[in-house]
Amino acid sequence: MKRDLLGRRLVVTGAARGIGEKVARLAAARGARVTLIGLEPDRLRNVADDLGPAASWREADVRDGTALRSAIDEAAEIMGGIDLVVANAGVVAYGTVRQTDEASFERVLDINLNGVFRTLKYATPHLERSRGHALVVASALSFMPLASMASYGASKAATELLALTYRQEVAHLGVTVGLVHPSWIETDLVRGAEVDLPSFQGLRRRLPYPGNATTSPERAAAAIVDGLVRRRSRVYVPRAVVVTNWAKAALNSPLVWPWARRFAARAVPSLEREVAALGRHDQLTPGSSAHDAETRSP
Repeated sequence: MKRDLLGRRLVVTGAARGIGEKVARLAAARGARVTLIGLEPDRLRNVADDLGPAASWREADVRDGTALRSAIDEAAEIMGGIDLVVANAGVVAYGTVRQTDEASFERVLDINLNGVFRTLKYATPHLERSRGHALVVASALSFMPLASMASYGASKAATELLALTYRQEVAHLGVTVGLVHPSWIETDLVRGAEVDLPSFQGLRRRLPYPGNATTSPERAAAAIVDGLVRRRSRVYVPRAVVVTNWAKAALNSPLVWPWARRFAARAVPSLEREVAALGRHDQLTPGSSAHDAETRSP
């Protein structure tokens, strides 16, 4: 195992499970001191215990600026500073624009977008002192609209622009900023959607590559940790997602619209029926309620 993060001090949000947990474990194995932030204290404690004295944890909701700021400041105090941040916490909601309720839509944006804003804001003083690096977990859906994923796609597209703007704002401070764009990752978020909405798996299969590919959280974590080591400005998981970024103008052009319309016409009715039958828009995750579930970005 490489030790190329030896002595580096890392904060990971959404670290109780999924991508966040895997990033914390791999970074610690490569020498980093790690503070895990999330909503599931038992899991956070168990992961930190597994990682040994180089790890600590704090319970905080990225929707609560006061709690998040305290958690980040305490992490800096425990570790003697912060060199690296992975803003990973994120959720998904079900339903089309006409179907989903306002509270679910707003919750996704508050966690996926405002949560990243709060994380960057309160980590900035510490990153300035260390001339550190922040990685923001966005999505392949930052570039590509997908019917029935409006709240998630809107949050991730906005998160990309937030991170790019923040990159400009802190460059003179010596802070660098990168974006992570995963496609579907085999986490609770994707597995939960497939259980809740049987049509979701078929929708993913009909997408062109890499939209139809599923990647392990271990592979995603390896790409993210390598991105931390090299202070990368972009991390794509799988790497072919870069084509989606390059081709986003074409994907949203009149040329592709006939295909997109046929694709959506086939997918949307069944997804709307399944969401209606499900009786909720928020995704439930292990150990969480519908309104307090915290899951990881795909």
